[in-house]
Amino acid sequence: MSPVNDMWCYHWKWKLQHFLYILTIYMICVQDLVLGCSDCRISLSNPTGIFTSPCFPSDYPNSQACKWTLRAPPGFIIQITFIEFDIEEAPNCIYDSLTLDTGEKNQVKFCGVTAKGLSFNSTGNEMIITFASDFSIQKKGFNASYTRVAVSLRNQKVIIPQTPDVDPVSVAKRVPVPELSQFTLCFEATKASNDASDWKAFSYSDPTSTELLSFGKTTKGHFLSISGTECILDSVLMTNSNGDFFKETFEQLCIVWDGFSGTIGVNGKSIYHTVLCSGTLGQVIPGNGKLVLGSDSNELSSLNGDIYNFRLWNFTMSSQKLSNLSCDVKGNIVDWENDFWSIPTSALKAENNLSCGSYLILPPTTEPTSCENLGSLCQATTVNATTPPPPTVTTNMPDTNRTDKPNDGGLFYRISITVFNDKPILQSKVQSVVAEWLNQTFQNWNYTVYVVNISIQLTTVNELPREKRSTDQRFVVWALLVYNSTNNISLEEQAIRQKLISNNETIGDGLRVHTVDVDPVEKCTAEENPLNYFWPDTRPTVTNFTLCHGSSVQIASRTCFLNPHNYTSYWGQPDLRNCTENAADIANQLLNLTGEGQQLTSDKVNDVVQKLKKIVNDEEIDASLGSTVVTIFSNILTSSDSVLAASSSEALKTIDTLALKIQFTGPSMSISTRNLALGVSSINSTSFSGSSFSVGPQNNASDFQLDFDKTQGNALASVVLPSSLLKNLSQDEFEAVSRAQFTFFNKNGLFQDAEMNANLTSFVVACSIGNVTIRDLQDAVKITIKHTLFQEDLNPTCVFWDMNKNNGNGGWNPTGCIAQAESNENETVCLCNHLTHFGVLMDLQGTASQIDPQNNKVLTFITYIGCGISAIFSAATLLTYIAFEKLRRDYPSKILMNLSTALLFLNLVFLLDGWIASFNIEGLCIAVASLLHFFLLATFTWMGLEAVHMYIALVKVFNTYIRRYILKFCIIGWGLPALVVAIVLASTNTNASRIYGKVVYGRDAKEQGGDDFCWIKDKVVFYVTCAGYFGIMFLMNIAMFVVVMVQICGRNGKRSNRTLREEVLRNLRSMVSLTFLLGMTWGFAFFAWGPLHLPFMYLFAIFNSLQGLFIFVFHCAMKENVQKQWRRHLCCGRFRLADNSDWSKTATNIIKKSSDNIGKSLSSSSIGSNSTYLTSKSKSTSNTYFKRNSHTDNTFVDKPSSKFAQVDGEQTPIIPVHQVIGKVKGYCSAHSDNFYKNIMMSDTFSHSTKF
Repeated sequence: MSPVNDMWCYHWKWKLQHFLYILTIYMICVQDLVLGCSDCRISLSNPTGIFTSPCFPSDYPNSQACKWTLRAPPGFIIQITFIEFDIEEAPNCIYDSLTLDTGEKNQVKFCGVTAKGLSFNSTGNEMIITFASDFSIQKKGFNASYTRVAVSLRNQKVIIPQTPDVDPVSVAKRVPVPELSQFTLCFEATKASNDASDWKAFSYSDPTSTELLSFGKTTKGHFLSISGTECILDSVLMTNSNGDFFKETFEQLCIVWDGFSGTIGVNGKSIYHTVLCSGTLGQVIPGNGKLVLGSDSNELSSLNGDIYNFRLWNFTMSSQKLSNLSCDVKGNIVDWENDFWSIPTSALKAENNLSCGSYLILPPTTEPTSCENLGSLCQATTVNATTPPPPTVTTNMPDTNRTDKPNDGGLFYRISITVFNDKPILQSKVQSVVAEWLNQTFQNWNYTVYVVNISIQLTTVNELPREKRSTDQRFVVWALLVYNSTNNISLEEQAIRQKLISNNETIGDGLRVHTVDVDPVEKCTAEENPLNYFWPDTRPTVTNFTLCHGSSVQIASRTCFLNPHNYTSYWGQPDLRNCTENAADIANQLLNLTGEGQQLTSDKVNDVVQKLKKIVNDEEIDASLGSTVVTIFSNILTSSDSVLAASSSEALKTIDTLALKIQFTGPSMSISTRNLALGVSSINSTSFSGSSFSVGPQNNASDFQLDFDKTQGNALASVVLPSSLLKNLSQDEFEAVSRAQFTFFNKNGLFQDAEMNANLTSFVVACSIGNVTIRDLQDAVKITIKHTLFQEDLNPTCVFWDMNKNNGNGGWNPTGCIAQAESNENETVCLCNHLTHFGVLMDLQGTASQIDPQNNKVLTFITYIGCGISAIFSAATLLTYIAFEKLRRDYPSKILMNLSTALLFLNLVFLLDGWIASFNIEGLCIAVASLLHFFLLATFTWMGLEAVHMYIALVKVFNTYIRRYILKFCIIGWGLPALVVAIVLASTNTNASRIYGKVVYGRDAKEQGGDDFCWIKDKVVFYVTCAGYFGIMFLMNIAMFVVVMVQICGRNGKRSNRTLREEVLRNLRSMVSLTFLLGMTWGFAFFAWGPLHLPFMYLFAIFNSLQGLFIFVFHCAMKENVQKQWRRHLCCGRFRLADNSDWSKTATNIIKKSSDNIGKSLSSSSIGSNSTYLTSKSKSTSNTYFKRNSHTDNTFVDKPSSKFAQVDGEQTPIIPVHQVIGKVKGYCSAHSDNFYKNIMMSDTFSHSTKF
């Protein structure tokens, strides 16, 4: 190749390298960007706020699964408005979608742009919004605002409980009910149409539960019961064909009772009737009883429906008053207000169409009105109605995708109508006639529309014929129409125009419609005002929300108003009151952002720290605000070291400033949280004689307890200040000293030293005096700090955090501090001649042999792959023995099945452990750790029981018979581990997190990195219940291993029909199979020390993670009878084994073959079941022998024929008894493997013979 070609190759190679480098950097940055804006699984509980799709207003990322849970206190509902909405559109929203759950399983799915501008209300105090995107096509997403709305009882109905003893709906105890000699009672109710049972709508009883007043229905009809007297009311009620007054929609019923005349008045469906009930004449209903909606007894069930607007007066009303009864007339005894009732939340349901709801649009009147009089209607807020609104009729018209669907205040239309008359008429008369005509025109329409304003003027009529100009009058009527769509059904302008023209003949007084123009009122156009505040197109009376500039939580608002004179829209002034920063509000918002369950990134933590720094530096810090700030820092400290690294220095400085500035009264104050504790104590510099601080755990609490001037017995850290502490201060510094600050850190994430070669093995404690520097002390400060890790080989170094190291990022410095000889493995005592943050560094035992990151990664890979393989083959072994009944007839097979089960679940729990730990759910992590502990002990136990069984089978033989053998083994194999775990849990005294929980494995020498894992935290529990427990099993298995191998080698060595090579291979296979079966490879852990640490760790990881595979190979796949079952049931063609393949074999051949199989596979299943004389091929011989001796079947003695008999589902030959006895004698010697194996494992023998 020429030099030119070489140069070009090098040139393009250089370009390709740089291109790949740039591409890699771009992909990493883009991935970080996407991940950085994908935190969207949060709970929102602020009164108002805004949330957006990930990365909004940029396109949302792929594969998102977001969930926002909006919560409000009881008595509130949540209203959400989608300001912007653009999601990938598809039929049924099968790709990207937003699902809105407003409560009671009412879910609506949106995509495309259909939800833009729409508002939704929750039915309760919680609303859930979920957003999902697929792997392709991103859109802008959405921007939504939410607010909580106080729900009055006027806006809610009551679902009558059907069980009177559970959560009854009753009048509050604080509301007294007086004696009643007459009353007026009104309420609205619904009833399920398919319910024909008897019921009560309400019941009033005295304190002895004697019913005094009730209303309901029985087979006799509707009744009113007063002091035991039932008055039937069907004669005055308008009932349907089923005899029911109430139906599925609300009907109002008013009942008037006069005890002086004994008459009952009933007003229903606008008809008033009276009925005489003489039994109530002169009756008085006692007071101080209990009024319950529904039935208060089991004799009659409650009305199966809803009830609303229940009101009670202690006087009678006339029929005229009842016909004009409005929502504003309050009951003087009981009214439909929250203060009068005790109603469980489950019985309340908000609805938008209740007759007295405070959120309804003001209904039309016949007199013209102006927008000034409508007040809040023009601002899209609630207005109390004075008269019932016209009925709303829902049509079946198809919904459209209009983006101008009604929001808070409905849609507004500007109507211009020209009317004329050929006779003179007053302008006021025209206004009155046109107003009445408009109201009548729209009242019975399929749309709920209201005319809220009318203006009129007289004008000349040039368009009319010349001869009529002198007499005709022309009027231009301007009207404002509001369309309130509760069902999101669109209303087109043309429909309004056609409705008016079609009713032209009904206008009256000679007036005629000449022209009709209908135009929607324009939106307020999008604009920026003030700078950095952008307001989108907004409909009149709608309030728009946006985030305050530079804030992620505070909200600004602006309303689009409606001009009452010319019916045009205009912007109001922006409301930026919330954008003025309030320290307490900001702190509370930061507290929510960092609370439990929130995923914090490095950028978020840095943002929070900067805001806290601003609060601490600029604001007055009282105890309440200080407590909030400390809690926020405690929440931050739960993050990983990598997340905290960028902001750790600023966070430490802010915490120090907080301790210096916080205001308190009294001698001292303390703030304690889960990860951070702060204490401040007053100091009198002139009389200072020393002081001390200590911090320790509180009983039954996760926070810490701080004590001043006394040391706790179980203190985690303590600081003793000498009396000479202030001697070296200048006069100005001496006079400025007024407080001492003490800070305790339970987490060490803020103290990261890149140059540190040792490990921080203690908590961190800080102490300072005012704002002065304390150094070069005459008498040292004594600091005692507990270790976070138990240390046997002590080499502690007392250090302090030097803010000036590492270019101002801070680092540990040992100058001026020494460790005392009184230090021990649990704590270190330091003496320092200055004050700052203190900790203990230590060369951990085993650090020299600590595994480097590369080997740690390889071992982790081997472990997870091995455990996965082991789980698969453990399951295969278990399924094989479960599927083929012949394989599990003997005891060893059943023991092997239990061992495989324990191994299977041990591997599965181990594989899931790290993933479950990532959820940071303490209770779940404790449960997983205890399960992992249990299955590990169960695995050890069943390996030990394998050894015990071999000992009984090969050594004891005739001397031992154990009744319910397998049952007792199962009790030990599963019960003993469960007992150990139960004792451990019981010893925690309900604080299981002290023993089990999340720990970090695989950290490097700088305590960086590592993986979370749910496991045993307490070292003593680990060494006793795991290491010690296995040590006992290991020693027992070693002994059994030696005994079994001696038996095998001793017997096989005396055989003359095998070569030496065959014997060695046979014994070697037996030894390998026993090694894995008895768990001998777990013993590698005892040899992983010093220079052999790494090799034995690899051996331990490989062999133990693959234990399930090895057991499958040696004790399942290599067994002849397992292979035979596989070939019979799983194979086909020439590999399939016929069911009668053993018929041609004689007993002699069977006996000979079985003698050749001695020691073939000595295992839990091979001893007695693997190609042996009595349990596999020659079961007929063993059964003949044993059945003769036990006299259970004489057929074999009397018929020495060679015919075949069915034994255990197999065809086996029957030979003469004397031949059997002769052949069995040869197997009764001490050198017969098969005899020992069969004598214990034969099911026939074990069930028919007792020793």
